[in-house]
Order: sequence, then structure tokens, then C-alpha cells
Amino acid sequence: MTQQSVEPRTSAEDAGTGSRVPAGRSWLDRYFHISDRGSTVAREVRGGITTFMAMCYILLLNPLLLSGPDVAGNRLDHAGLITATALAAAVSTLLMGFIGKVPLALAAGLSVSGVLATQVAPHMTWPQAMGMCVLYGLVIVLLVVTGLREIIMNAIPLPLKHGITIGIGMFIALIGLVNAGFVGKGAPVVLGVGGQLAGWPVLLFCVTLLLIFMLQARNVPGAILIGIVVGTVLAVVVNAVGDIDPKAWGGSAPELRGGAVSMPDFGLFGHVEFGGWGGVGAMTVGMIVFTLVLAGFFDAMATIIGVGTEAGLADSKGRMPGLSKALFIDGAGGAIGGVSGASGQTVFIESATGVGEGARTGLSSVVTGLLFAAGLFFTPLAQIVPGPIAAAALVVIGAMMMQNARHVDWSDRSVAVPVFLTVALMPFTYSITAGVGAGVISFAAIRAAQGRFREVGAFMWVLTAVFVVYFALGPIESWLGAK
Repeated sequence: MTQQSVEPRTSAEDAGTGSRVPAGRSWLDRYFHISDRGSTVAREVRGGITTFMAMCYILLLNPLLLSGPDVAGNRLDHAGLITATALAAAVSTLLMGFIGKVPLALAAGLSVSGVLATQVAPHMTWPQAMGMCVLYGLVIVLLVVTGLREIIMNAIPLPLKHGITIGIGMFIALIGLVNAGFVGKGAPVVLGVGGQLAGWPVLLFCVTLLLIFMLQARNVPGAILIGIVVGTVLAVVVNAVGDIDPKAWGGSAPELRGGAVSMPDFGLFGHVEFGGWGGVGAMTVGMIVFTLVLAGFFDAMATIIGVGTEAGLADSKGRMPGLSKALFIDGAGGAIGGVSGASGQTVFIESATGVGEGARTGLSSVVTGLLFAAGLFFTPLAQIVPGPIAAAALVVIGAMMMQNARHVDWSDRSVAVPVFLTVALMPFTYSITAGVGAGVISFAAIRAAQGRFREVGAFMWVLTAVFVVYFALGPIESWLGAK
């Protein structure tokens, strides 16, 4: 991506939030400070379209992640999930454009959706799970308002932050491999391919995955979307010729049912419940909220600052106009996603693709948000994409998140061991909480063994104690006869 030559502003006024402007400029220019930031309306529109094309795959992947049953065995309607995903992304991104006035787009965070599907839904109903999503969003908003978000971010050691990102990537990749049928329970091994590679759907998953990787290696814009489209076309042809069992495609054959355009299905909107968590336990509920907060906000601040710097909006200290508003909207995205039925919304790093095309203001986010709103009416097209093809994109996203491994000093065991445990336990236990907990405890324990107690920090010691109680809760309850 080519960075435009725009000098960073050192204050909100210089960036166009309060400076005097010459007469004769359009209201659009004045409101979004387009000229002040060295951009044009054409660049903003082009950047907004580019960002949408880079991240619209979420309309396919988020429903795939949330397709499993809840504790009562109920599943969310697929068409409703596509509508909810598009609605939440449109609302969150439009808010970022009109209020934050920065070129950042939001959509359902795959890490949050992964937690909801694998750690929340097995313990409660989907409406209750969405209620937890609203709670975590409100918690992040509170952390932003009080200034605690930045304090907590600074308290978590940088290697663990990288480890959490890598682990979530591995977790998402495993979900994709399982959903594609490439990985499953095998004998005599716990996980294996066994006979799973038999059949066209899994073969097309492999073809799609390889195609996306090849396109990325060539730096082709929109590689994920292109790969999904090509894979879907191949799936449609193979299904028409071979008459394959719909179950092999993940329950829905790749074919258009009815017209390409339909009215949105808002059936999941507002299906949120608070309470009824008595059977889960207060500790489990607390850890679920904590895990959702971890999954939802660790990358957001770095993403916002990173994209802002790329756009020439941030100074050398990471300050940029609208930062507090951007963080607030990112937090509110959790609640917006919960109410919509789509899981928490977060800033996407794909926003950088729009910046690379010249986007510098919130107008590009408005364009992206409007395109997501238009996607509400194209649910039938999104439903054509079979599960194994969409799962290939999950594996690609996981591979992209692995890039953080280059920042870890693997020669330092006090760093390498906690990061390893964090990364390994997330996919192998199917629990982000378990990975984070193991990383935190081992980090504190190893530093203590080295006599470096003070380097751990008060917050990390408190967090260590919380995770020790969390892991020991089952044995303690059993010992006390409570279980």
C-alpha cells in the first residue's frame, strides 16, 4: 500500500476540528475537513469503496461462526444473521464517519464471535449471549470514559498482547478447518484428517484457500473476496453437475433460491436477554464478560492509531483528532452488535486499504457504511456461498494474525513460555479464556522465580489471582461438596 504524502497534524485545530476555513467551500468539505486533511471527495469515495471491498467478507464469515447451537439446541437463522451483520456494520461505521470523522470502518469482530460461539452459547441461550455482548460493550465504553482503557492496555505486557493476538488467530484458523471438514475427530488421534478429504466440498475449500494465499502473495487488492467469489462459482458448477448432498456443503447447497434481491430479515434485532444466568454462576459470567472485553479491545487502540498514522492524522506521540470519539464508538460497537444480533463490532485493520487509496476523513467511512446498508438487500447472494468456501477465509485471517509472532523474543524463556501457552491453549482447549489465563499465570510465576516481582505490576498480580481462582473453582467446589 502506498502512503499519501500528508503531513501529520499536531493538534485537533490544525487537523480541521476548529480552524477557520475559507469561504466558498461546500458543507461536505467543511463538515469532514476534507481540504484541511489534503484530500478530495473523489478520494474519500474511492477509499470508502476500497475498504468495503476489503472487508465485506465479514457478511459471510460472521454467520458461519455464529451458526452453532446454544445451550438449548437452538440455532440462529442464517438469513437473519447476514442482515444483522450488515446492519451492525452499517450503523457502527456510519457513526464513526459522522461523529469520529476518521477513515475507520467497523464490523463484527471474528474473535468476539468466536468467543460467543464456543464459550458463551454452550452455557446460555443466544439472546442471553447477545445480552453478554451488550454488557461487554458497555464495560469498554466505561473504560474509555474513565480513562482506564489506556491504563489497562499499558499494564498488560507487550509480549502477552502479541500472544493473545496470535492465539486468537490460531483459534479462528482451527474453527475454519473444522467447519470445512478438513480437520475433525480422528482415531486413534484426537484431531486428524482421516477420511475427511474425501468429497468435492473439502477439495474446493483447499483450492479456495490456496488461491487466496497466492493472490495475497501477489499483493492483489481484495484477495479474500476474490477467492471467495471464485470458490463459490466453482462450488455452484460442481453442485449442479454432481448433485452433491447439501449436508456436505454445511447444510445449504450453493445455489440461488429466488431472486438476487430481497427485503432484510430483522428477526434477530432486539432479541437480547439480561439475567437468567443463575445456572452458569457469577464467576463464569464474570470471566465471560472479561474474555469478551479482552477479545474486543486489545487490537482496537493499536489499529486506530496505526491507521491514523498511515493517514497522516497522528503525530509522533500517537495523538490524533477524534481519538477519544473513535475509541468510544469502538466500545459502543459491542452494544450495537449485541442489540442487532451480530456480536460485537470493532475497528477493522482493512480500513488501511481505503487509506492507501487516499481516504483521510470520515466521509470514506460514511461511504463504507452506506455500502454495508445496501448489503441488507442482497442476502440471497450471500447465502449462495457454502460453508467450506467461507471457512477458507477464516484460515487466511488466522494466518494473517500470526504475523505478530515476529515481535516475540523467543530466546527469552520468561517471554516465550507465557506466549507459547497462550497461543497453544486457545485452539487446543477451544477457549480464549484458558489461553489468556495460562499466559498471565505463567508470566507472573516465571518473573517471580527470577526475583523480578516488581516487573509484573499490581494489575497483573490481581489478574493472576483472578485466573488462579477461575482455574481452581471446579476442584474447590468439588472439595466443598458444592458440585
